[in-house]
Amino acid sequence: QVQLVESGGGLVQPGGSLRLSCAASGDISNAFAMAWYRQAPGKQRELVAVISSGGSTNYVDSVKGRFTISRDNTKNTMYLQMNSLKPEDTAVYYCHPPSTPYWGQGTQVTVSS
Repeated sequence: QVQLVESGGGLVQPGGSLRLSCAASGDISNAFAMAWYRQAPGKQRELVAVISSGGSTNYVDSVKGRFTISRDNTKNTMYLQMNSLKPEDTAVYYCHPPSTPYWGQGTQVTVSS
């Protein structure tokens, strides 16, 4: 059994920052790549950022230079630092190890003045 618990979402003004966390527990190894996805109302879920077990990262073009994905393998936790937030970043953000069927429950991020 694997549990993924996201936290850190909220309401923020445009230009603001948030830091999301995803705590993993259960039968999941730090050898897995981890990723953040998001889903806005009426839109398909999209990949935002991915980090390999060794720390290599990739981002969707729309967040490059603004978001930073990281992980702390000693704590089984992944992070997403989000800066210069825009209204179009509003979505439910999920963590997901791409090679597994596991998803967190999501955390709402709302960017609005």
